[in-house]
Formats: sequence, structure tokens, C-alpha cells
Amino acid sequence: MIRTGAAYKEGLRDGREIWIDGERVADVTTHPAFKPIVDIKARMYDLHHEEATAPALTYVEENAVHSVFHQPPTETAHWDAKRKGVDILLKDVGGVVTRVGDETIGEMWSLQDGRDMLAEIDPRFAANIDNHIKRVVEEDPFHVSANTDPKGDRSRHISERDPDMMVHVTKETDAGIIIRGAKYETAAAYADQAYLKPTVGAWTDEKESDYALGCIVKMGAPGVKHICRSSFAGRSNPKDYPLANRYDEVDTLVVFDDVLIPWEDVFFYRYTKAAQFVRGTLHRYSAYPYVLRLLYVADMMIGAALWNAKQTGLDKLQSVQEKLADLAVYREGINAHLTASIALAEKSPAGLLMPNQSILYAGRVLACSQLPTMMHATRELIGGQICVTPNVAAFEAEGTAEWLKKFYTLNDNWESEDRRKLLAFARDLVSSDYAGHRLAFVQFAQAPHFNHLAAVYKSFDFSGPLDFVRKTAGLSDNVKGSLK
Repeated sequence: MIRTGAAYKEGLRDGREIWIDGERVADVTTHPAFKPIVDIKARMYDLHHEEATAPALTYVEENAVHSVFHQPPTETAHWDAKRKGVDILLKDVGGVVTRVGDETIGEMWSLQDGRDMLAEIDPRFAANIDNHIKRVVEEDPFHVSANTDPKGDRSRHISERDPDMMVHVTKETDAGIIIRGAKYETAAAYADQAYLKPTVGAWTDEKESDYALGCIVKMGAPGVKHICRSSFAGRSNPKDYPLANRYDEVDTLVVFDDVLIPWEDVFFYRYTKAAQFVRGTLHRYSAYPYVLRLLYVADMMIGAALWNAKQTGLDKLQSVQEKLADLAVYREGINAHLTASIALAEKSPAGLLMPNQSILYAGRVLACSQLPTMMHATRELIGGQICVTPNVAAFEAEGTAEWLKKFYTLNDNWESEDRRKLLAFARDLVSSDYAGHRLAFVQFAQAPHFNHLAAVYKSFDFSGPLDFVRKTAGLSDNVKGSLK
């Protein structure tokens, strides 16, 4: 069953405790900091029910209709459907939204690949991950992640820090486990549930076992507190900052103040081997939608830069064409990695079809590491007018409107209002504080750059290059073509 947008909003009115800018939020669906992004998520639910889009966004199994985003991928066509679905959603809402649910179900598929390990801890835990994946398919909750702990002073051993700096189990009861701590997560305040899992780390010290925890947490459960950063929405006129006012996915410090997690929602705890597995495999599926979003960011940069060049005829200059080609190469590099990762997909331990790990992780490195350079190239192509153009109030006010209309009208095709809209869009895309926030998010949302490179190193098959050089250099058979 796929909910409507109205049903999704109603589910958020569960008395959850949300704070922003020092004030308690009465209704997350109507609060100005959250309403724009909640409305977009609701729209995504509604698109699953509309005649024109439902066939591409849904599939039928056992006479029940489900979202293609939650369908466990067992063949290439499933990935193709997911990509087509993202295209429909993002084009309909008119912008890039990162946390919509499809990226987090992949993290649960990764854990399902380790179900035999979960069964070693407790047979119930293996069944729990199966049941929760089934529940996500059947009930379609807005499902996010919960990954990064505050951690505290990491120069100190974990035993010397405040224990609440990392989420941990404080007590077992017949009903479940009691947890304390906190996690940072995007979109948590307006999500239904979060998959809480261990933070980045080696997880080789058994003293860390109290913090080796994986479970599902309901975002409206007693003891869950959402302390949100200030929103970009509502700070300024949406005509001046069209992206910040619609697509800001508010990040939250989610505090767990003695929260009960029922046994059926527990995947593992006090088991560092499971934490090691999670950290090593977490993004084997979810990196795909993450990188796919950056394809649309690239399209927005290309579109903004090219429209700016075309309106003044600068697109005919070779130097401008070369910079546009750099943006196109970046975009097609992302596209090539995504396409190849599915064309050369691999079977996972659970029998799912996972993207080719080496190609996918290499694509993530390309997409994330080159984004700052591509944003700067876009700024250069658009020029300094994104810095000096007045806000919309000046374009509308008596006494200034006439002059701005005169100086911002280029020709019969480009009148001042279209010029203003393009510059406002471009400013918010690459030069506003919102743009800076999004850039930092991309750099760290799926771990920092060195972790991305480590994932490539671990997934790349070095045996081919080693064997090739061994043979062409005439090395003896005593030299083996493997790193292991």
C-alpha cells in the first residue's frame, strides 16, 4: 500500500518533539521551516497515485501495489525502473531532493546480505531485517538513516568519553532495549522512522561493543527529540532564493533520551563484527541513488551556465564552449559510471543484484571530488552579475523598477524578468549560503573523501593489472598477481 501525501502528513502529527531556533514546533507540516520540503515529499507520494505517473512509479506483487523505489533489485530492469522513477519525481518537483527514502532502503538490503551473521548473534535478528524490508515495501514509510554520532573528543579512548557521545544500550527489558545518545540525520524531523547503525570506525576493540548497535527507531517515539539547525526556507523572498526556499532538507541532531526499541526492531547490538560488516558494506546499494542525484545537479549547472551564455551570444566563443564541455564531461562521467555499474552488476550474498562495486564507488569519487571545481566553472561562465544583481523587491519597486527593466533587458527574447530569474536561480545554485551548505553536505554525507577512496581500493580487482605487468615484464611464476 502506498500512502497519499495527505496520509503521510497526518502520520507526522504524532506529538513528536521538534525544536528549531530555540522554539518547539507545534506542527512540522505547517511550520515555515519545514512546510516546503514536507510538501515536496507529500507530492512524491501523490505521484504514485496519479494516472500519468503511477505506472512508472509502482509495481504489483501478489495483487498489492508498491513503490518501485522499495522493490528489492534482482534484475537490471528493477534498477532501470528506479532511475526512471527518480527522473519523474525530480522533474515534477523541479529540483534536487536527496533524502526521499530510496537511498536508505539500500542500507537495509546491505544488512540483509549479512543475515547469516545476524543469525549467529540471535536468529530473531536475521528475521527482523527480513520483516522490516517487507514492511518498508508494504507500508511505504518515509525511511531515513541515523549514522553519525557527536563522538566527543576522539583523541580519547571511547571508555574515557561521556558514554552518551555514541548511541548505546543502557538496559534490556522484556519489551526491548533502552538506548541513549544522539545521531545527526537529514530529514529526520519529518520522517517516519530511521535505520540507526554504528558510526564510522574500525570496530576492532571489544570495549566498543556497547556501541555496536543496529535498529529501527520511530521518529515520534517517546524520548526521541529533534534539535534542528536553522532552515534556509523562509529567510528571504523565494523569488530571490528559489532553491533554498523549496529544497532545504533540514538536518537534525536526534537525541535518544532513554528510548525503548522493541525487540522486533533490533537488528544487532553489542556485536562488533556486525558493526564492521555494516561499515564495510553500508553503501553498496545506497551509493547509486546518492550519485544519481549529482547527475541532476550537473544538469542544473549546465543549464544555468548555457542559458546565461546563450542570452548574450557568448556561447559562440571557444573559451566558453571549452568550459561548457568540462561541465558536460563531468556530467557524462557520472552517467557512465551509473550506467556501467548496472550493466556489470553483481549478485549479492542475499541474491540481490547490486551495482558493480568498483565502478559505482569510482563514480562516487568523481561526482563528489569534482563538484567544487564544476561549481567554480559554472560561476565563471555566469559571471559577476550573480553577485551584484539587486533582489526582486528592487525590480518591483516604484523608482527602481523602470531602471532595472531597462538595464536587465537584453533583447526581444530576454526581458528583465527572465534575466532576473536566471540570475537568482544561478546564485542560489552555486554562490549562496545554501549552495555552500549543499556542497559541504555532498562532501561528507556518505563519509569523507578518504573513505570514498578506501571503498574504491577495497572493491577494485588489482589482480588483472598485476598479472598483466608480471607477464609483460617477464617476472617469474613465484610472483603472484594478488594483493592478498
